[in-house]
Amino acid sequence: MRRLPFLLSPDSDAEFPPGGQALADPDGLLAIGGDLTPPRLLNAYRHGIFPWPSDGYPLLWWCPDPRTVFRTDGVRLSSRFRRGLRRCDWTVRADTAFEAVMSACAQAPRPGQDGTWISDEMLQAYAEMHRLGHAHSVEVYDGEELAGGIYGIAIGRMFYGESMFSGRSGGSKVALAALAHCLHRWGWPLLDAQVENPHLLSLGAISLPRELFLARAGELAAQPGFAPGSWTARFGEMRAAQLAEPPPAPSPAAPQRRPD
Repeated sequence: MRRLPFLLSPDSDAEFPPGGQALADPDGLLAIGGDLTPPRLLNAYRHGIFPWPSDGYPLLWWCPDPRTVFRTDGVRLSSRFRRGLRRCDWTVRADTAFEAVMSACAQAPRPGQDGTWISDEMLQAYAEMHRLGHAHSVEVYDGEELAGGIYGIAIGRMFYGESMFSGRSGGSKVALAALAHCLHRWGWPLLDAQVENPHLLSLGAISLPRELFLARAGELAAQPGFAPGSWTARFGEMRAAQLAEPPPAPSPAAPQRRPD
């Protein structure tokens, strides 16, 4: 008999089943139902689980095997792209246009996909997570126009990436590299990218067995990070041209830094 995914309790504080119990077909489907309230979302991400809705179905929750991640010192930009960045006048900031980044991600074309999983319900839920200081975006600006962006959830010293977009050619690469640059400087070693695709692999993403990912991400999520809140001042303003250089060594004090 084919095993069915776990049916979540209507209680937003109820625990998820262990990620290792996710189905192999479809790969990573763990649970159905529930809601997108902040307690439920924080509980899910803390355990390496994320929502990925699909039209016509109850809310679906996933924990795929293997898991695609970036080492924050391992984002790979081609030599040609780095040469172009040296002449680039784009700037990069954080948490200055979260909802605009999410909306742009929802509208971005995805090869092999019709529509988007970033529904109005998802937009509203993650906007609330941003208001509470758990969801963050990195924005790439060409003047005052968005050239690219990325957003995700921060828990402890773990960042769970959700989606990114390019408004100009290369904008998403700059957003990803800038986010990884700062996470590495802060002593956050991993950036979750969820599911493998050729574009992510070309940028240096690697695959971890689910068991290893869940153990490592769980450790990092349980470590002291930053208090919930805006990253605008913490991130500062970065010139995209800075990303033409290799990433910096992490600060020795970063893993022990107390939340602000």
